[in-house]
Amino acid sequence: MSAQRPLKVAAIQQTCSPDKNVSLATSEKQIRKAAADGARLIVLQELHATLYFCQNEDTDTFNLAEPIPGPTSERLAGLAKELGIVLVGSIFERRMNGVYHNTAVVFDTDGSLAGLYRKMHIPDDPGFYEKFYFTPGDATFNSGQSGFTPIQTSVGKLGVLVCWDQWYPEAARLMALAGAEILIYPTAIGWDVTDEPAEQQRQLDAWVTVQRGHAVANNLPVIAPNRVGTEPHPEGVGDGIRFWGNSFICGPQGEFLARANDTDESILHATIDRDRSESIRRIWPYLRDRRIDAYGEILQRVRD
Repeated sequence: MSAQRPLKVAAIQQTCSPDKNVSLATSEKQIRKAAADGARLIVLQELHATLYFCQNEDTDTFNLAEPIPGPTSERLAGLAKELGIVLVGSIFERRMNGVYHNTAVVFDTDGSLAGLYRKMHIPDDPGFYEKFYFTPGDATFNSGQSGFTPIQTSVGKLGVLVCWDQWYPEAARLMALAGAEILIYPTAIGWDVTDEPAEQQRQLDAWVTVQRGHAVANNLPVIAPNRVGTEPHPEGVGDGIRFWGNSFICGPQGEFLARANDTDESILHATIDRDRSESIRRIWPYLRDRRIDAYGEILQRVRD
């Protein structure tokens, strides 16, 4: 970790546009404001440069994908260097012909690419047809590293995951076991606007609770930015998705440090005490007491 122990962080919750330049201009404006207010680590939401295009399946949508490095990554890298921040962004990555990823990119304060994380768990649900677009991240990189490897930056090791990964305790635990000091979940999640309000509340509560649970179970702070606003279905079918915002930052006991509402663009600020994880692990030693000799069957699909 950096010698500067208190870390000022920010999570950006924004609406998005079908025009990449408009979306990125919104992101840049928010990034600059967050940095001016003292944030040294700034996290953007999932696929912040475009509308959430996975509501349908359309091969023309692959035209939105970019290589890394590419225009969006270069723009984010330049901002990180200019502002002296660590910046976590999100790119629809074209890795090669026919192989596309949902990729989080992390740029250090000198603008260099500190690392990337390719979304490992890919959903396929009505309105979230991600398996059509995204190849899962490699379980093992060509370098031999696990796909669940924290990214070393000047502000510490970042356990970067993406959206659907947030429902899997295994992903958070593997990042923690590899030394992650913060868990980060860029997200794009929302409601079917025809659902009853009570069902919408249950879904939102589940989303918040499971991530706070990862904070508690691993004694790590969590940063979870989500988008906001209603995005219509590309083919005009149904009412689209109302993204529920509620971006939040919590501490290593799941305590809220900052939280947004479900309607407004927001910049969430929090100061993370980077010594707290160590002190909490001394009195709540979950990692010490794990029975790794008894967990072999976790690698089975079903214990039948």
